[in-house]
Amino acid sequence: MSKPACPSCSLEEILSHPGHWECATCGHEWPKEAAPEAVRMVKDAHGNVLADGDSVVLIKDLKLRGSSGVLKQGSRAKAIRLVDGDHEIDCKIDGVSLALKACFVKKG
Repeated sequence: MSKPACPSCSLEEILSHPGHWECATCGHEWPKEAAPEAVRMVKDAHGNVLADGDSVVLIKDLKLRGSSGVLKQGSRAKAIRLVDGDHEIDCKIDGVSLALKACFVKKG
């Protein structure tokens, strides 16, 4: 494991202890397992970054699994919620709760 730079002063004079790192220059201490997590960005079909609360529009007709219904192109979902998994978007369209893939929507 390589020694990280100090998050406080960004210098690389780091002391390694069994459970934490310590900066030899400023004395700042932080746990070893607290690596910064990568921020997940969800992008729509056109490459725009989506966020919680955005509204999106379907860019193609989608068949609903388990029924004969179809979601029409141009249907709008307001106040989306981003979640982990294969279907990144939780939303409601016409009062029906759905999970959608971001590649089938555009920000709108």
